[in-house]
Amino acid sequence: MISRNLPILLSGVLFGAGLTLGGMTDPARVRGFLNLFGDWDPTLAFVMGGAVIVMAIAWQLQPKLARPIFADTFALPSRRDLTPRLIGGSALFGIGWGVAGLCPGPGIAALVIEPISAAIFVAAMLAGMFLIRLTEGNA
Repeated sequence: MISRNLPILLSGVLFGAGLTLGGMTDPARVRGFLNLFGDWDPTLAFVMGGAVIVMAIAWQLQPKLARPIFADTFALPSRRDLTPRLIGGSALFGIGWGVAGLCPGPGIAALVIEPISAAIFVAAMLAGMFLIRLTEGNA
């Protein structure tokens, strides 16, 4: 069980370290990126650009692979995955990201750097996750 979860753990640690190094655990930096008409901070654009480059390479490599290394099949999105629930959740995510300056990955990584303020965000995030499960009957 540990050997199967080790790549997941290492990926999460690498992701968190990258977010921290890129300054994405600083809500002021994220808000600075979203402030297009004020003191705009382009740092997040470089982080997003790096992610787009990695994903573009992955999309080119995927058809040449028989199967993923750590799974039986690839789980690729389709247009049927674009539902009103996904669109609404994305809008809510964006609003929360703009207000708090954090999203789930950086919020969890920020627990190490600024535990008090990040804990408030993470608690609110977990409460939202619980509420959606409760309202959809999946609790």
